[in-house]
Amino acid sequence: MNVFVQFLDEKLKDNSIDLLIQHQCPQCGAPATLIETDRLFSCEFCRVKSYLLQHNFFRYMLPEAAPKDKKLLYFPYWRFKGMLFSCVENGIKHRFLDASHQAVDSRYFPVSVGVRSQALKLKFVAPETPGRFLKPTQPFEEVMQIFSRRFRTSLSGPIFHQAHIGETLSMIYSPFYVKDKVYDAVLNQAISPALPDDFDAESLPGSTPDWKTRFIPAMCPACGWDLDGDREALVLKCSNCDSAWRPAKNKFKPLNFAHIPEDGDDIIYLPFWRIKAEIAGTALQSYADLIKIANLPKAVQSNHSEMEFYFWALAFKVRPKVFIRLTRNITISQPQQKLVGGFPDARLYPVTLPIEEAIESLKINLAGFVKPQRDFLPQIEAVTITPKRFLLVYVPFQEKHHEYIHSEFHLTINKNHLKLAGNL
Repeated sequence: MNVFVQFLDEKLKDNSIDLLIQHQCPQCGAPATLIETDRLFSCEFCRVKSYLLQHNFFRYMLPEAAPKDKKLLYFPYWRFKGMLFSCVENGIKHRFLDASHQAVDSRYFPVSVGVRSQALKLKFVAPETPGRFLKPTQPFEEVMQIFSRRFRTSLSGPIFHQAHIGETLSMIYSPFYVKDKVYDAVLNQAISPALPDDFDAESLPGSTPDWKTRFIPAMCPACGWDLDGDREALVLKCSNCDSAWRPAKNKFKPLNFAHIPEDGDDIIYLPFWRIKAEIAGTALQSYADLIKIANLPKAVQSNHSEMEFYFWALAFKVRPKVFIRLTRNITISQPQQKLVGGFPDARLYPVTLPIEEAIESLKINLAGFVKPQRDFLPQIEAVTITPKRFLLVYVPFQEKHHEYIHSEFHLTINKNHLKLAGNL
């Protein structure tokens, strides 16, 4: 099947795959260019901060250059970007996937948008956009199966479990117009053979767009102070009342958080999700259980049975191989340091992986440390993990020349891995 699928592995470290989006400040109308991961927008002209919201997923459109007398038809494409993990007989395999595919099954239109979404500046679809937007008829779940099958061809043996983590789902509308053929409205070139006499573009389900990208003021709901954060941050900080907020539907929702205190110079705090969950199908409720199930090189002490087991997951994006290593190491470390409420007086790395994606990673996390792994993986689907509560925890790292280190938890993060994570 001719599906445009672009796989990125550890060798492709310098390829930027962020979408560029033309935009106007919702307050003063000044032009701006956003990248796909931007959420907090600070206007260079009026200095007003706004936070970007969208129901379900963002909808973008490619720029058109059609003659003025042409009726534009916007064809929809699903676009998926994220990490794909697969549990197979010989371990956990992973890929970074960037793919697009038709959201309407049609032989008259291209199967994907190709590299255009990366080469051209997009715009948000707005209600006032002229043209007819076709209604998606192919569910994303079906398209995701196409992407997964493409990945499966590189794997041998059965796949026991798959998880999509850190995913960005969007819909890209590409402009066309119809005469005797279907014409690409970006280059004004025919892209189909002569259409049959019974082809009627008006019969395809569609309408004018009724979606609106929302911006809400980046102000603390508790005290009215300006919220702070990096442009891609999924959690914002109020320095006035020392509170944290995350987007939820059309507003900000308070978030419970804490940090592990640390003295010294050159400290940076990275965010992690600490998740308490019920695990059915394997005995893992305490630190004593973890020592046994992960075959850790230490003796079980009497107090270990009283220490609750928590999953620890990254609250920031890194490449798949690094993601597995860091998640495994901090989870088997089971940090026991006293947690202090509020933000530390130090640099904070932004939250870029939401709690929903962290929860999606729990089985992969479990598969990463259970021993023997070969015996556990065929049974992994029988394990049920039900999250009960979570806490955002900022963990201190010592900054070195090329990396950030937490020696007690055996965590080392190359600075380049974080720098390149902006593309994920």
